Amino acid sequence: MKDFRNLQVWEKAHSFTLKVYQTTQDYPDNERYGLTSQLRRAAASIPTNIAEGCGRGTDKELAQFFQIAVGSASESEYLLELSNDLGYLDSDTFKGLSTQIVEVRKMLIAFLKTVRK
Repeated sequence: MKDFRNLQVWEKAHSFTLKVYQTTQDYPDNERYGLTSQLRRAAASIPTNIAEGCGRGTDKELAQFFQIAVGSASESEYLLELSNDLGYLDSDTFKGLSTQIVEVRKMLIAFLKTVRK
C-alpha cells in the first residue's frame, strides 16, 4: 500500500482537477448537468483512481486503477476539446489544461510500465 499523496502524478492530477472545477464555473447554466458535470467527474476520477489503486494490496490491482485513470484522462482531454469547440474556453485556458492532461496521461502510462514489469 502506497501513500498516493507522495506521487507526483497524483499531485498533477489533483491540480488539473482543481483547475477544471475553477474553469467550469464559467460554463453556461444549461451545461450544469451536461458538459460541466461530465468534465468534472472525468477529471476527478483521475486522482480518485490513483488514490484507490494505492490503497490496494497488489501491483495488479494498482495497475488496474491506474489504467482506469488513463481512460479518465483521455475522456477529460476529449471533453476539453469539445468545450473549446463550443466556445466555452479561451485559447490560453484550453492550451494550459490540454498540456496538463497530456502530461498526466504520459506519467500514468510511464508508471504503468514500471508496475507491469
